[in-house]
Amino acid sequence: MNKKLLSLSEVADMLSVSKETLRRWDTSGKLNSVRHPVNGYRMYKPNDLKIFEQLGFLFDSKPDVKKVKAKRKYRTIELFAGAGGLALGLEKAGLSCVLLNEIDKNACQTLRVNRPKWNVVEGDVSKIDFTPYAGEVDVVTGGFPCQAFSYAGKKLGFEDARGTLFYEFARAIKETNPLIAVGENVRGLLTHENGKTVAGMTSILEELGYRVIPPQVLKAIFYNVPQKRERLFIVGIRKDLNINFEFPSPNKKILTLKDALKKGVLYDIDVPTSSGQKYPKDKAIVMDMVPPGGYWRDLPLPVQKSYMKNSFFLGGGKTGMARRMSWDEPSLTLTCAPAQKQTERCHPEETRPFTVREYARIQTFPDDWAFAGSLSSQYKQIGNAVPVNLAEAIGQAIVSALNQLTKKPT
Repeated sequence: MNKKLLSLSEVADMLSVSKETLRRWDTSGKLNSVRHPVNGYRMYKPNDLKIFEQLGFLFDSKPDVKKVKAKRKYRTIELFAGAGGLALGLEKAGLSCVLLNEIDKNACQTLRVNRPKWNVVEGDVSKIDFTPYAGEVDVVTGGFPCQAFSYAGKKLGFEDARGTLFYEFARAIKETNPLIAVGENVRGLLTHENGKTVAGMTSILEELGYRVIPPQVLKAIFYNVPQKRERLFIVGIRKDLNINFEFPSPNKKILTLKDALKKGVLYDIDVPTSSGQKYPKDKAIVMDMVPPGGYWRDLPLPVQKSYMKNSFFLGGGKTGMARRMSWDEPSLTLTCAPAQKQTERCHPEETRPFTVREYARIQTFPDDWAFAGSLSSQYKQIGNAVPVNLAEAIGQAIVSALNQLTKKPT
């Protein structure tokens, strides 16, 4: 653990509960808090968190997991590759990508500029024939968009998903027969259509011959990413393989925005200067009043009402509005645009949104990873990406599983 006391925000993120829930637990006696000696905010002693089984990794004496080395060259195909966050992380883990598909032309250019040797196939995934790679790839990955299925029965078959992008992901698996299939998505997929969507995806992968590991949401803050981001991973292991897959173990140290933008454990230099969006004059005047870590409720009451308009009277936290980040906490989840009113991401000291390179660092891209296209396109590519360090952790788990094979299966 890297701190003696944990903030209300940190504990809420670790447990995937709201701050209000923690306050209720304090009142009921379920969880004890202490007050910060300077500002009086609720804080938590790590030992008081031992009652939560999911935080047990914070207290075991085992060191963080060391990197494993691939026993042979493992080959992957990636669909919906975006700006390359997942592909780059898998590459860092020792996996080699033989084909990447992406429909966005700017994202494709980003991939080509940074990795000229990658086989980037631009365009509609439904037009790609994957059969030439049958038996030639070890892993198929894809961050397919979440789409509802039409349910005719209790279980969903492969053909029932036709017309969705998950169908194309499943088709690539069917045509190539990889050893492992990995899908990633937003946390909300778990509850989409009351869980029917992810259940349908699982049944399709099982029909195609894969044993599906119970889907798991991984918190990026536990995998060397200074950002409160969550991604859902669905992993299928080919049923003829006698191997175990284990999701990566969390790290004990949680990184902050300072780790992202300043010289330190993640980067050897401070974040390079780069282009970025600016606030309109009126908005800048409002944001100037917000302290680090604060949001609209920290504004003077007349300014709150003027800025929030009708939202002021609707109740709820709306903590993303007029939100300024803090150096001492991980960043909130980045969005596709850094200055949206509902999901504000203001620099902790300067009154402006994060720049492109700051965005990239919060997603743990290296400084030499260039992004193509307009400024808004670059923000969108970075905001949609899987954090590179989280992807590397998943890649290490994949390599550990594949290393269990004594010889390459047919």
